[in-house]
Amino acid sequence: MTLDAHTKRRLLNRLRRAQGQLAAVVRAVEDDRPCPDVATQLAATSKALDRAGVALVSNAMHECLAAPLGDGQDGMTRDEFEKLLMMFA
Repeated sequence: MTLDAHTKRRLLNRLRRAQGQLAAVVRAVEDDRPCPDVATQLAATSKALDRAGVALVSNAMHECLAAPLGDGQDGMTRDEFEKLLMMFA
């Protein structure tokens, strides 16, 4: 996977945010926090991961537009792209 510097930075920021939110979920469970507190943190974690996934699929789509699928370049195959897209659909 090839990411330009801007996209890579944005993706890593989203993943780090999700990582921090997941750590908050773990702490909340360890500290016996009320269920709504845990659920709120878990929902935030899920949303951050979803956004990271969308950013990744968006990047793959841009790559495919630049180098159409199946043209013999280093891009992903149509099947690989479809599998990636279905993971987040």
